[in-house]
Order: sequence, then structure tokens, then C-alpha cells
Amino acid sequence: MNAQQLISALHSLANPKAKKAQSYFKIESKETIGIRTPELRKLAKQIGKNHELALELWQSEIFEARMLAALIAEPKKVTERLMEKWLKDFDNWGIVDCTCGELFDKTPFAYKKAIEWSTRKKEFEKRAAFSMMAILAVHDKKASDEKFLPFFPIIKREANDERNFVKKAVNWALRQIGKRNVKLNKLAIKTAKEIHQLDSSTAKWIASDALRELQSEAIQKRLAEKEKKKK
Repeated sequence: MNAQQLISALHSLANPKAKKAQSYFKIESKETIGIRTPELRKLAKQIGKNHELALELWQSEIFEARMLAALIAEPKKVTERLMEKWLKDFDNWGIVDCTCGELFDKTPFAYKKAIEWSTRKKEFEKRAAFSMMAILAVHDKKASDEKFLPFFPIIKREANDERNFVKKAVNWALRQIGKRNVKLNKLAIKTAKEIHQLDSSTAKWIASDALRELQSEAIQKRLAEKEKKKK
């Protein structure tokens, strides 16, 4: 199946309820069809990895085609140049999180780009930085604590960004890193308390929400049990 045939197949999966949900959750793009994520994942599984096809689908500028592209692209063939090109096309949080969580996080450039993109001016380019941090904290099980330490000062530095999709990603990154283990939990709590002292209502929201989870009995119990198993 070529790109045009796939795009026709995507249109056949159009679901008015899914399109309505996209609008409700602020997933806005040049063109959206309205397809539930499980349907896209099912189609991606049927196609398998196909990097050239992914590149063609991305060029269509259709939201669901780009989601599918992120699902079938091959991480080993992703270059920094491609990451930068696709980054500039990000126009909603859905494509940001899907591309970072299904593709970019599996490249050797992931940690580097998370740091680089944190200084971007555009909302969704900047969100990509913190989405990547959060996703790496969950997906990269074997990463050392040292890989995440550079993220804390960046999270603190950007905690006053009032834009909705940036502040939520900053909060997400802080929480996910702080749930990896006891050491990172303590550092995340320390960072959150420092953020709370900033003269910014956004920073205070980020910090308060993160502290609520990171200091919760459930998280502390889980991390303590995890620590015991290491000994």
C-alpha cells in the first residue's frame, strides 16, 4: 500500500465522535480526519516499520497521517536533521507526544534534543523538550540517574512559561523523573520547592501539583519498596 492508498484508508476510518473529541481536547491541525488512536495503532501494526512510507505520510500535513508516520518510522533511520524538520511542523500536543513517545525517544539524540529544544520560542517546539524528558523518564528503564540531572535546572528555568501546553509538559517532566527512584524523587521534590518560591502563579501551580504526587503516600511507598528490592 502506498501513501495515497493509506490516506484513502484513513479517510474510510473517519469517526465523527473522534473528531469531536479532538476538538474538545484542543488537537488542532491543518487537516484532521477524526480517527481513534487504537485504530491508528492497529493500522500501524498491520503495516509494520516502513521509513520511506512514513516520510511520505508526514508530507501530507494530515494529523492522523503524521501520527501514523511516527508509529511506522524507523528510529535507526532518524537523523537530527529529520527531527528538526518534523519539530517545526508540530502544531498540536497530540502529534508532539506521539512523535516523541513513539519515535524520537528511541534515537541516540533524544537527551540532547530535550535540552536543546527547551529554549525554543514556539509553544509546541518547546513542549517537545519537556514531553521528551517525561517520556524518557518512563521509557528509558536502564538510564542512569546522571542522565536526568541536567533536566532539573532546565525545568526550574522554564517553570514560569504560562502557555498551557508548555506548563503542563514541564509539570509532567518533573513528576515522571521524580517517580523513577528515591534519589530522583528527593531531587524532584527539592526542585519543586524551589520552583514554588518563584514569583509566578504558573510556577506555583507546577510545583504544587508535582509535590502533591511526588510526596504522596502511594508514590513514597512504591519507591521505598523498589529501593528494598535493590538491596
